[in-house]
Amino acid sequence: MLKKLLKIARIDHWGKNVFVLPGIVLAAFFLKGEANVNIIKCVVAILATCFTASANYIINEYLDRNFDKYHPTKKFRTLVLEEIKLRYILLDYFIFGLLGLGLAFYVSKYVLYMCLWLLVMGIIYNVQPIRAKDIAVFDVLVESVNNIIRLLIGWFAVTSRFIPPSSVILGYWMIGAFLMNTKRYAEYMQIADKSTAELYRKSFKYYNERRLLLISIFYAIMAVFFSGIFIIKYKIELIICVPFLAMIFCYYINLSYKPDSAVSKPEKLYKEKELMLFIILLVCLGVFLLNVEIPTLNIFHTNELIKL
Repeated sequence: MLKKLLKIARIDHWGKNVFVLPGIVLAAFFLKGEANVNIIKCVVAILATCFTASANYIINEYLDRNFDKYHPTKKFRTLVLEEIKLRYILLDYFIFGLLGLGLAFYVSKYVLYMCLWLLVMGIIYNVQPIRAKDIAVFDVLVESVNNIIRLLIGWFAVTSRFIPPSSVILGYWMIGAFLMNTKRYAEYMQIADKSTAELYRKSFKYYNERRLLLISIFYAIMAVFFSGIFIIKYKIELIICVPFLAMIFCYYINLSYKPDSAVSKPEKLYKEKELMLFIILLVCLGVFLLNVEIPTLNIFHTNELIKL
């Protein structure tokens, strides 16, 4: 029973919480010499996010068990194949949730608020009467709010004096929406039958291949747009990263066409070596550009016309 309860907590999905790290890096960048990054608190904040996310996975897997049986790979999940009494599910949920909140409280009250918010989003996304995952478009936008929360957890692990710029928050939201919507697209392609897809997820009654692809492109454009606002206002050198970011979006969409694509199972993305290498190189480039000045690039935010 313990093994089953740990399995539905999806500890193998904890890698997704790497999205906490940019919040830490951005807080350190804005505070510069004033930043006092406590590594222990940052690690604990990430662990708090992991435990809190696992609590959400538990109710997700329990409430989706009658729908996952229509999915080609999710039909092998523990709760689809066998029944576990609700009281054990609730115990599992509260243990992981309380561990997450306890660790968050150790870091700061703001990290605690963020983890509470993450739990609330799990209820909104999975539980009736709202169950946002059944509402087309709204499903992706609600789920990707978790990306904002992860960013803020990383940020508040470093400082609680300020909040991140709105351009960062909105851009991070759109990146999450792009990833989640492209996951929908990959799942739809994988199921390859609209009637079965609708049994798996009610939102697929509205979605089709073309709509999902176009919505993913929209989110990618919005993510680059908000990133551009941040770059122009705060660090023009990062404009060098923009073409590479656009290339990653294109590569990710292309990846969704692969049979049994890792895009539909983000916890398996680490196996896509080319994508991981590309992301690592982009991160290294970004960190480098955060710490250098290239005066020539100021041409992009000057208000004056260039004289001949």
